[in-house]
Amino acid sequence: MSQSKKIQVRPDSGALGAEIGGVDLAQGLDDETVAAIRSALLEHLVIFFRDQDLTSAQYMVFAEKFGELSEYPMISGIEGYPKIIPVTKLEHETINFGGIWHSDTTYLENPPMGTMLLARELPPRGGDTLFANQYMAYETLSEGMRKMLDGLTGVNTSTLATASRTREDRLKDHPHQEGAREFSAEHPVVRRHPETGRKSLFVNVGHTERFKDMTVEESAPILNQLFRHQVQERFTCRFTWRPGSLVFWDNRAAQHNAINDYDGFRRIMHRITFAGDTPQS
Repeated sequence: MSQSKKIQVRPDSGALGAEIGGVDLAQGLDDETVAAIRSALLEHLVIFFRDQDLTSAQYMVFAEKFGELSEYPMISGIEGYPKIIPVTKLEHETINFGGIWHSDTTYLENPPMGTMLLARELPPRGGDTLFANQYMAYETLSEGMRKMLDGLTGVNTSTLATASRTREDRLKDHPHQEGAREFSAEHPVVRRHPETGRKSLFVNVGHTERFKDMTVEESAPILNQLFRHQVQERFTCRFTWRPGSLVFWDNRAAQHNAINDYDGFRRIMHRITFAGDTPQS
């Protein structure tokens, strides 16, 4: 039976993020509720659900309400559900998966529309996730910088060392058949959101290597300044996980960073990624 109920949307910070209440994701959702959740995502860029006890099958059913799902090219999914990716740090590991500011897989020709993450096992403390608003990152640049960036293209790669090392443990125990392949894609440094029409900064320290038609050395001064600028505290929110927490973010206009502050403890999350479009300026 479908669930039709007005959701509650509580903004989390001045920059982005909102907690969604009044909905049980394990129940069927009608079109009106799905549309309200999508509207909240577009407005707040990242939305948080609490106390959601979902099986993998229920998680998939909920996710499929919001778009086509895609597999992660580096790591294989959990048994029986190839599109649910384990995001794991075990007790003996010191590097966490995704522990760097980034937008997901911008080294693909069609980066994801968005990503969901569901908490399965959590450390007793730590393991929060930060999010950053890339509309604000672009809009707060000087007029001269915006004009210059509007005409530039970024070269994104899957092999930058800072991001590659966060995948090493998972590549060993959940290798994907394409995991050893190098991916590279060119995208506008400033992309226009296909649904809202707003411009956002679309480079990230995890994957953007250089500007097209420039060397790494020539690109570095501007890119490094942008990497610092786009994750300023005033553009961010911080989410503290609890068992049953589910987060859904818009990968087209938000970055995220998983904080690695819980050595000696296990943290297991399940990720679902949504197919996206080719970024346009």
